[in-house]
Amino acid sequence: MPTFKGKPPGAGAGEISRRTAALRPSIALEPKQRDKARQLRRQGHEPEQIAKALNVPLEEVEKALVQMRMPRPETTRGTLNVTLDAHRLVMKERKGDEPVWVTMDRLLGELLRLRAERDRPKRLKESQAALPLFTSEA
Repeated sequence: MPTFKGKPPGAGAGEISRRTAALRPSIALEPKQRDKARQLRRQGHEPEQIAKALNVPLEEVEKALVQMRMPRPETTRGTLNVTLDAHRLVMKERKGDEPVWVTMDRLLGELLRLRAERDRPKRLKESQAALPLFTSEA
């Protein structure tokens, strides 16, 4: 039976790359101050309020905050890759907890069905039904 023989991660796996570390500006805050600034930001405080609370320069607080990850409010829009108006429409058309891909499949299916119905040839009225070459007068 074949087995997978992968290599274990190297000694520096998961650490910040030296290039990234060199490009980042140095922050003149102690690690505890930096962590506290980020904690306050997650709680919704503005950078100016944080700088005042920690009694440190605003620029240093901004440097600490710019490096932190923040949740993106429009994550589903990213998966749709559409305009905000189109995103709102799709979210409005969702049925309950329906996954977005199911909603998209349903909407596209409805669109294609409606277009097919619209483009289907219509029945002719009886007055138009008789072909000019085949008249009943013979």
